[in-house]
Amino acid sequence: MSNLAGPRTLSFSSVLDGLKAAGEDTRLRLVAVLAEAELTVSDLTEILGQSQPRISRHLKLLAEAGLVERHREASWVFYRRASEGAGGVIAAQLLDLLDREDPVLADDRARLDAVRSARAAASLAYFSAHARQWDEIRKLHVPEAAVEAAVRQALGGAPIRSLLDLGTGTGRMLELFAPDIERGMGVDLSPDMLGVARTNLENAGVRNCLLRQSDIYAVPAPRDSFDAVIVHQVLHYLDDGRRALKEAARVLAPGGRMLVVDFAPHALEFLREAHAHRHLGFARETVATWLADAGLELTSFRTLAPEGGAGDSLTVSLWLARDPRVLMASSDLADREIA
Repeated sequence: MSNLAGPRTLSFSSVLDGLKAAGEDTRLRLVAVLAEAELTVSDLTEILGQSQPRISRHLKLLAEAGLVERHREASWVFYRRASEGAGGVIAAQLLDLLDREDPVLADDRARLDAVRSARAAASLAYFSAHARQWDEIRKLHVPEAAVEAAVRQALGGAPIRSLLDLGTGTGRMLELFAPDIERGMGVDLSPDMLGVARTNLENAGVRNCLLRQSDIYAVPAPRDSFDAVIVHQVLHYLDDGRRALKEAARVLAPGGRMLVVDFAPHALEFLREAHAHRHLGFARETVATWLADAGLELTSFRTLAPEGGAGDSLTVSLWLARDPRVLMASSDLADREIA
């Protein structure tokens, strides 16, 4: 059965409600197809070949029974198979019983592939229109492969169960860590960028990561939700980096780690005008102070400068910090044992 958070045994009423909700051909097909991807009502009408009111009514019943989850991105609402609670357990058990090669399910997956292809084309068009921006910046600093290797090295000291990528952009950080984590979430304010990220993650076969549209100052997650948080090339776009890191620290679990990746101070004014950068990099002390204000301890700092870096090049800085609460608890325990 799929790995999910939920009880091992369920009450009679929970099982009955779940079976009633799934016990109709359209609704069972919806549960199956929503296990493959997050989809809108419009997507589902195309896949199942049914009217929007009918699909919406069935989704409402499934959501009320907890078999599917919904979330809003701007004017769009996305649905996916529930991953938690009693409904998530029932949905997972039902999916385990289904033959994936059944003609009904196989036909639905074929139409899902067509929807994904259309979405990928739209994402490619958006990314192509903006690719020059990314390329213009990338050629100014060390290769992305070197930055990604440094990111993996920085967070490689301990396992990561849950990862938050703030300002996820193309979703690359989630794609990079997906094989090594249990669950991940990427947050971005731009629906267009989330469309690019969703396509990239689907193409990479990533199933354990969610994408959410949200302001970076209001992460849609409870306190202490994630073992690790990555803030990758985001702060230079923000008015208030200190506030963003404080909000990121709120959802960081005790003993969790936060990695901030951004540019060192530079003088490339064209990045303000052409690429909406609000800040021309950050000094080591600036971000270190923000992390301390958020209650975190800086554990390492490094820079990646391009070879033969001239005045028109960018140095990438990496700040790694840790939530000290577990360390404090361990210290208190040790003091009590000594006493």
